[in-house]
Order: sequence, then structure tokens, then C-alpha cells
Amino acid sequence: MGTRSRSERDAITVEIGYALVTAGFVAAATFVGVVCPLFFLDVPSGIAHVLFVAAASAATVAFLARVVHVLWRFRGVAQPSQPGRTKPDS
Repeated sequence: MGTRSRSERDAITVEIGYALVTAGFVAAATFVGVVCPLFFLDVPSGIAHVLFVAAASAATVAFLARVVHVLWRFRGVAQPSQPGRTKPDS
């Protein structure tokens, strides 16, 4: 695989940070979206507990899916062989 340059390591670090931050926002939105009916409806505590567990599970799945999606997309991006050139035949 070889040694990575400083800029490649920095790019990977930034991409991991981006993946984690956006995954946190997606997970929070998913959790709130699933729990939202509790704010407007009067539900029994048993159903509320089930809804919280479902929301936590859905948020976890959304978080992991976002991280995998972002990092998998970054891994597959082919970099141009010469800086500033975007076409392979340049």
C-alpha cells in the first residue's frame, strides 16, 4: 500500500470528521423524527418506552449508515495523477 503523504492523511482525517459530524446530525434528526409523536399525543408509558427504544435503534442504524456511506464514497474517488488536471487524458 505504501506510505501516505501528509496531505493524504489530512484529507482522510477531515473526511472522518465530516462523516462523524454529519452522522451525528442524521442520527439526531432520526431520533427526533421517531419520538416526535410523543410530544403531540398522550401515549401510555409502555408505548413511550418502546418508541424510545425504536428511536435509539433507528438513530444508531442511521449513524452507522451515514458513516459507512461517506467513507465508502471517499475511498472510491480516483484522484488525478497530476495536480490541477481533471481529465485522465490531460
